[in-house]
Amino acid sequence: MLEQVILVSLFTFIIHLSETLTYSLRLAGVRLGKLAVALSLSGIILLISRTANMVQAPLTGKIIDFSKHNVDYNLIDQFRIIIGAATLGTVTALLLFPSAVFLSSRLISHLEVAGSIPQMVRSSVSIQKINNARYHLRFPQLSMLSRLRIGGIPKRLVVLNCLVTAIYTIGVLAALLASTLTTEYSIAASQSSGLINGMATILLTILIDPQIGLITDKVLRGEKEVATLNKVFGLLMMSRLFGTVLAQVLLVPAAYWIKWMVSVL
Repeated sequence: MLEQVILVSLFTFIIHLSETLTYSLRLAGVRLGKLAVALSLSGIILLISRTANMVQAPLTGKIIDFSKHNVDYNLIDQFRIIIGAATLGTVTALLLFPSAVFLSSRLISHLEVAGSIPQMVRSSVSIQKINNARYHLRFPQLSMLSRLRIGGIPKRLVVLNCLVTAIYTIGVLAALLASTLTTEYSIAASQSSGLINGMATILLTILIDPQIGLITDKVLRGEKEVATLNKVFGLLMMSRLFGTVLAQVLLVPAAYWIKWMVSVL
């Protein structure tokens, strides 16, 4: 069963790595004045995330099945390892972010010339160009941290993004954990991740995305400097990192909350 945990952790790592790196495409799009093209490319990265999530789900289910037939199996510890992979994926994205912004700018420019993604892949992807990509790597510097002071950025945006990340990180895991805490409503509990993720979706749609959109529009209109958006995305990535840590704290309480909810519905 260790292999299953490692596989789920790998897919969790990919999910959080790819979702965090979408910020680099948005930033590159704003810098080039081609945000619409950047958003279309970010959809490809999110497709990778959704595909990994699709494969992750049945693998996690197998871990639950195994735990039900092995009383001594510590399911919570295994789930904490999986959440740790989310933290590691976010940290990796933070380290890769400067390089990702630069490479995203190149991708946007190539897509504009090629006219379509398949044509861009045919014309731009080659062994030589992949080898040359290492010359465009940019390593994060400690001086970047000094620019992440929260002044001028809504504190509520950072806190809410942290909370939303924590909720999304544990949504499915908490529902599956809740299914092991009750025999009468185990199936209902396993299908109740929406009780957790639904709250995160509402917060993201109503309170977070509009704020990011307003700041982005002000930068595109020249009312704010691009450095403001650099700070916003930097703080959002840091809040995502703290959100994955907060997920460790919320995992068990969320599972018991789901257990209570399915018993009263």
